[in-house]
Amino acid sequence: MKVTVAKALGTCFGVQDAIDLAMDEAYRDKLTIIGQLVHNPQVVEDLRTRGVNIVDRLDDSISTPNVMITAHGAPESMHADARAMGYNVIDASCPLVLRVHKAIAGFVREGFHPVVIGQASHVEVKGIVGDLDDYTVIATSDEIEKLATRKKIGIVSQTTQQIKHISDLIDKIRVMYPEMEIKFQDTVCQPTKDRQVAARELTSEADVMIVIGGYNSSNTKKLKMVCDESGVEAYHIERASQLVPGMFEGKEHAGITAGTSTPREVIEAVYLAILSMPGIIVSEASGMPPKEKYLH
Repeated sequence: MKVTVAKALGTCFGVQDAIDLAMDEAYRDKLTIIGQLVHNPQVVEDLRTRGVNIVDRLDDSISTPNVMITAHGAPESMHADARAMGYNVIDASCPLVLRVHKAIAGFVREGFHPVVIGQASHVEVKGIVGDLDDYTVIATSDEIEKLATRKKIGIVSQTTQQIKHISDLIDKIRVMYPEMEIKFQDTVCQPTKDRQVAARELTSEADVMIVIGGYNSSNTKKLKMVCDESGVEAYHIERASQLVPGMFEGKEHAGITAGTSTPREVIEAVYLAILSMPGIIVSEASGMPPKEKYLH
């Protein structure tokens, strides 16, 4: 069996910067993160072992002097509330997420009704709309009817959305409401695009795909969707211990991809586990990409 690692996969620069900031020794036992810094279980476990507190929400019961905004961003009102409570606010928001905040604020200033393509329950989307009085979040085509009364809309998307899904939704909006004035800014981040393109390319060669990342990771779920849509058998796992020989039974070419919150060491562990799996003869292996490939 041949084993190939996708050309682009794993931790992006925004996620890595957030992890490095949270693990700074200066903050050991002095930091509380509001929510999961990134959606990866190994990273969360590592942070806890380093004395970092992780809580679901901001309140005045937090005992550390520093609180951190996650890579997913947060509304400015949360920053203000934290400062008012006396905490030192450390912002680990990804710059590409903050770009979405700026884009949607610009649409509002221009008089356009703000629309976000994404999951309303996702922390990134909550941060994008958190300071807005009136907005619409759309996840599927069934929700387009929410826009029926709008004359002008400005559309952005959650940074980890599937590219084709966004394009299809916008096309449907234009067909349903041909008189509506529509502005759209593409806010899917480049690392997400790179990983989706690389995964799609690999599915043209592989007959089984292993998708690595947290089960609550939006971008990892989208990578699994890319694989599913290609018709290739795909498995979403969080760690190497979840691999079983049956995944590769009768397969000739296994492909590996991983979400933007999946650390290199987790990918390497999966890669090596496949190479050493009992009953599987590896005829060719691509090897792991250089470390710098992960951080773009």
